[in-house]
Amino acid sequence: MLLNYQSSSEAPKNAPTVLVIHGLFGSLDNLKVVARALSEQFHVINVDVRNHGQSFHSETMTYPAMAEDIIALMDELEIAQAHIVGHSMGGKVAMQVAIDAPERVSKLVVLDVAPVSYHSRHDAIFQALESVASASVSSRSQADELMSEYIATPGVRQFLAKSLKKTDQGSLEWQFNLPVLKQQYANILSQPVVNDSCLCDTLFVKGGDSDYILPEHKEQIMTLFPNAKAKVIQGTGHWLHAEKPAAVNKSIVDFLTR
Repeated sequence: MLLNYQSSSEAPKNAPTVLVIHGLFGSLDNLKVVARALSEQFHVINVDVRNHGQSFHSETMTYPAMAEDIIALMDELEIAQAHIVGHSMGGKVAMQVAIDAPERVSKLVVLDVAPVSYHSRHDAIFQALESVASASVSSRSQADELMSEYIATPGVRQFLAKSLKKTDQGSLEWQFNLPVLKQQYANILSQPVVNDSCLCDTLFVKGGDSDYILPEHKEQIMTLFPNAKAKVIQGTGHWLHAEKPAAVNKSIVDFLTR
């Protein structure tokens, strides 16, 4: 089974390829602002990871499995090597690809996540998602009202609501595989499975106000990615590409074209 993807065609035929990978509870729509910025100079493949968007559902949600999905798609599209850009969970998938198949990765860009295990930080979100799933809502406003009991930030609720789709019966349901995401959440929180370091040029882009990349993560980052550099986008949190897209996109383009 292959991942669902969208491909850009604006770039010259011989342009390098960039794969773009979204984060947890998202879809390829989340990183379209990045994909568009890259599409003039690169052939961009923007993917839905397994159990998200229009990609296949699976009981397995590990980083080696998700990395295999990316490599399988590259094989199908006859892409020998590509740059890879990933945000959050997608950044860990991108790192796993680089660790497992370094010959397939030209340059790596990781948006606001480190190659470490994290503590649970989505408990309220899972409660909100399950409240919507059990209520048979028919409008996004109904879903937003239910989620507001658990999630105070409107922007987070709006982001999640983008993954609601209408069923044949007229109700709304989550496009991502909520039961599996909850069951496999410990795997999603975990660090990539480490076999070796990757020598590819790597850029870690951190939201200045985010706590996903911390000083104590530097040793692990440099052990796995000794050719890594860091860029901090001030005045942004974990959703840095949505908060300051111009600054984030410039950092990515400058790095990939250098």
